[in-house]
Amino acid sequence: MTAAPLYRSVFTQFLEYTQQKNLPNGRTLHAHIIKTGSTHCTFIANSLVNFYAKCHQLPEAHLAFESIENKDVVSWNSLINGYSQLGGVQNSIIVMHLFKKMMSQEHLVLPDARTFAGAFTAASALGDSFGGIQAHTVALKLGRCEDIFVGSSLLNMYCKAAFVEDARKVFDEMPERNSISWATMISGYSMQRICGEALALFRELLAQEEEHVNEFVVTSILSAFTLPEFIHIGSQIHCLGLKHGLLSHISVGNAIVTMYSKCGSLDEAVKAFDLSNYKNAITWSAMITGYAQGGDYKKALKLFSKMHFNGLVASEFTLVGVLNACSDGSAVGEGKETHAYSIKLGFQHQIYIMTAVVDMYAKCGLLDDARKGFEHLQEPDVVLWTSMIGGYVQNGENERAIDLFCKMQKEGISPNEPTMASVLKACSSLAALEQGKQIHATTIKHGFGLEVPIGSALSNMYAKCGSLKDGDLVFTRMPSRDVVTWNSMISGLSQNGQGIEALELFKKMQIEGTKPDFVTFVNILTACSHMGMVDKGWDYFNMMSNEYNIIPRLDHYACMVDLLSRGGKLNEAKDFIEVAPIDHGLCLWRILLSACRNYHNYELGAYAGEKLMELGSQESSAYVLLSAIYKALGRLEDVERVRRMMNIRGVSKEPGCSWIELKSHFHVFVVGDQLHPQVKEIRLELYRLSRLMKDEGYHPESDSNFADLEV
Repeated sequence: MTAAPLYRSVFTQFLEYTQQKNLPNGRTLHAHIIKTGSTHCTFIANSLVNFYAKCHQLPEAHLAFESIENKDVVSWNSLINGYSQLGGVQNSIIVMHLFKKMMSQEHLVLPDARTFAGAFTAASALGDSFGGIQAHTVALKLGRCEDIFVGSSLLNMYCKAAFVEDARKVFDEMPERNSISWATMISGYSMQRICGEALALFRELLAQEEEHVNEFVVTSILSAFTLPEFIHIGSQIHCLGLKHGLLSHISVGNAIVTMYSKCGSLDEAVKAFDLSNYKNAITWSAMITGYAQGGDYKKALKLFSKMHFNGLVASEFTLVGVLNACSDGSAVGEGKETHAYSIKLGFQHQIYIMTAVVDMYAKCGLLDDARKGFEHLQEPDVVLWTSMIGGYVQNGENERAIDLFCKMQKEGISPNEPTMASVLKACSSLAALEQGKQIHATTIKHGFGLEVPIGSALSNMYAKCGSLKDGDLVFTRMPSRDVVTWNSMISGLSQNGQGIEALELFKKMQIEGTKPDFVTFVNILTACSHMGMVDKGWDYFNMMSNEYNIIPRLDHYACMVDLLSRGGKLNEAKDFIEVAPIDHGLCLWRILLSACRNYHNYELGAYAGEKLMELGSQESSAYVLLSAIYKALGRLEDVERVRRMMNIRGVSKEPGCSWIELKSHFHVFVVGDQLHPQVKEIRLELYRLSRLMKDEGYHPESDSNFADLEV
């Protein structure tokens, strides 16, 4: 009789210390019950495990658990839910181990609803669909699935594992649902971008149980509509949230800002951001990321600065958004400052931050800094490796990209679609057909299909390597094609002398309803230029603005000048350049100068060359050609003037360079280079071929005025 009040008093004290998370007093009470021998009481022992678990002292909770002689389901639940609520991979693994252990022959304690809720939460965190399905089987056998908390946890597990059909079966069979159940199922559809089902379920909720529409449901449904074509639906849900008075919830405000930002409606996102009375780091991150994705990096950086001065500490998501803004704006100075700030906050080992850092340095052209960040982590993370490989490709370091991909394979890291697309682009740039075929085989090995972007990258690689038959085979087998895919194939045809076929493919693209972009017209105008189709080229140039509202860019004007120049219409090309409404710098005059040389129109060539000199050209070819033109005109004083100008401006001629791929090895040749291991054999073979050509009666055609182009 005296023991019961003592146990009751100790139990009450433990409950109080647990609610307060008062660790010092709890440990003192623990020492007291050890001294009095109260640990033999299962209720007290369970409350001790629960106390340490709620205070996140799991090693001590585990020790207290192991000391319980007669463990009941509450003992197991206290420890299982302690690990489960703390989260993380390691803790979730322990949960699944404990769940299996409690039902073993040694212990044979049957789980209850709280046990299953903890086990399903751990399976979700691990992505352990097999373990989760086993637990589901046990729950069915014991009749625990009717419990609303078990059902909601099970629903969450299937949604996180992307098994939305199984999740829907669980949802439909639930005898009772709450707002969490609805929100979880809607969120499951949203995560898989099954927008139609998400909206249909949300409408069902409004029709049947509108009282369950709360901040969790609205946040879940908003996350489904983050594409420009869904902006009207997102706006309606915004209004619904306003009607139900949910905008005061910070999570809803954040979801609204994110939705508008991702839909590209930055003005609406700014309004939602400004009207939000409660802003946290996530709100600021959403707006900063919105500016970054919208290409307005200056506003993104300005907002980040304002956030900092308002005393808010940036999260890793904020920093990723800022680093992405620096990447897109080539703001390397601000990028370095953000990198330093992330280190100050202790994020130097955070994989998401460092991946963004690597991407930022790579896009800003600082490949050595990017590689240092990459080597610093040494993580087998495919996104990190892809960022580094993509950085090499973006900066023209294609050989290094392929070398890093080979290293990635040796280390057993499975590539993803962006990895393969980047490596295929590297092969395209090098015209490395054999290596491209090997990469194609690797995509098949890893189970990648011909969907975008792999299909686009493959067709582009084959086309650029001149293997149009293989490129067309990939192109026709693709289940769907975007504008990039069409552009790749049209470009391949036009670059390989099949201009008529390129124009026919463009017509097919129009018939299938794919809207061309500015790149499409660059390829089409290039095809017209190579085929000498001046009138057709004018038609397509006018079609851009008249039919597709595409404002011509510098590339299009360059194509038109090239088209007119190749067609011998040099004066028309000159007039076109002088009335061009864009700042074209040196580009257009350079094209005309080269054409004047080919057509021996030296007077016009001198005019174009002098325009380049006025604009301060640093390209040696312009000076060399202009000097040769003046020589042809007999204006030797101007020849000397051009040479002096070249020396004063410090312009030097770049040595010619070429390469060839043989048996998966690249052989690079530079003018005057003696470093190739087979240079003697190569020179002897060239001499033999030259003699053979002369013996056959072939003689090189040359203009004496352009015979000495070295200045």
